[in-house]
Amino acid sequence: MLAALDTIPKPITTGSEVAALTRFCRDITWTGVIEAGGMGPGTPAMTARGKGTHETIQDGRWIVGSYEQDQFLLDGTFVLTWQLHWVVGWDPASGDYRATHADNYGRCGVMRGHIDGDRLIFESIDDPAVRLRMEWDVADPREVLWRNEMSVHGGPWTLIEAYHCTPA
Repeated sequence: MLAALDTIPKPITTGSEVAALTRFCRDITWTGVIEAGGMGPGTPAMTARGKGTHETIQDGRWIVGSYEQDQFLLDGTFVLTWQLHWVVGWDPASGDYRATHADNYGRCGVMRGHIDGDRLIFESIDDPAVRLRMEWDVADPREVLWRNEMSVHGGPWTLIEAYHCTPA
């Protein structure tokens, strides 16, 4: 009977890959600007302020981020509260970072990422009509610079929004 136990696959153990993510996944607050057209054709420029919290799950194999931001027209008029749930970690089968995201618009997706020095970069997987690219830059330990870009139908990357994030 004990020999049969040895044939059952066991959960993976965490390694340096997930540990490397922790410097990008900090509890933060932010302010910044959403570009005109960033939320779709014809949408106005907006300002935003938000917060994000993180926790590990499954014995440290994944990091879960919960984010919320309030968005305002440039004159200060409140527009909406946006929310996102993000799960990120190392996928040993693909040999890269993977993340899932789901927001209160009902959008969800899977992204592939990598670390390049002080930058963590994620891009949409496959070839959707609108591709997303997100970047975290932690070169300055006092803040995280975050940017979100899109490419429509394989066109050039354009900025959706950029934020200066500070530890909460």
